[in-house]
Amino acid sequence: MKKFVSWNVNGIRACVGKGFEEVFKTLNADVFCLQETKLQEGQIDLKLDGYYQFWNYAEKKGYSGTALFTKEKPLSVTYGIGIDELDTEGRVITAEFNDYYIITVYTPNAQPELARLDFRMKWEDAFNSFLNDLRKKKPVIACGDMNVAHNEIDLKNPKPNVGKPGFSNEEREKFTALLNSGFIDTFRYFYPDKTGAYSWWSYRFHARENNAGWRIDYFIASKELENRLENARIHSEIYGSDHCPVELTIKD
Repeated sequence: MKKFVSWNVNGIRACVGKGFEEVFKTLNADVFCLQETKLQEGQIDLKLDGYYQFWNYAEKKGYSGTALFTKEKPLSVTYGIGIDELDTEGRVITAEFNDYYIITVYTPNAQPELARLDFRMKWEDAFNSFLNDLRKKKPVIACGDMNVAHNEIDLKNPKPNVGKPGFSNEEREKFTALLNSGFIDTFRYFYPDKTGAYSWWSYRFHARENNAGWRIDYFIASKELENRLENARIHSEIYGSDHCPVELTIKD
């Protein structure tokens, strides 16, 4: 069995102050992926015994960023998706193992009034192509904050949020297109009708205590891995960020 965990920590330094290392040890993942690390090289020294560490930093200080920690040494590691204008914000790390790739991704937010929707649409098309090019070589697992609630079941209050960032038709359609290209939303694979399953809550309006959340953190797996999928979980009991960790287990 292999266990993968993904967590948007919304600032790893802040999250360390809220018990990150304890959560990390407790979850004991084979691969642990982070998004929104919000730091530059040399700003933290995490002692994670038994893990190789890989970091991708945004050029802009204190912004975006991803990390990937793995017990097994990867065959190769790459950063970004190979398109200069989309690779300045530290949003992707890809680790290659014998029988799959695993990717941590922090998808760009469309921003209030959908101010960054054009950039987001470019990103979606490029990321879709990137994943599908990798898939030609071996199966793919991609995880992270994908900044979209796919369907109405994936957020507490869908009606007032139609057309808002993270629930615009454009973003939802791109996610549908990605799944239709040969990927599985692993949580919905196991729990197609489960309501109230969210991974992000606003810090405002007591959203978390009222479970007024959104499911925007995912593990998606290429269909070649379907017969190896074991379970998917959302760790809503774990605090330390405005997101909670999500998990996928697969058979060896």
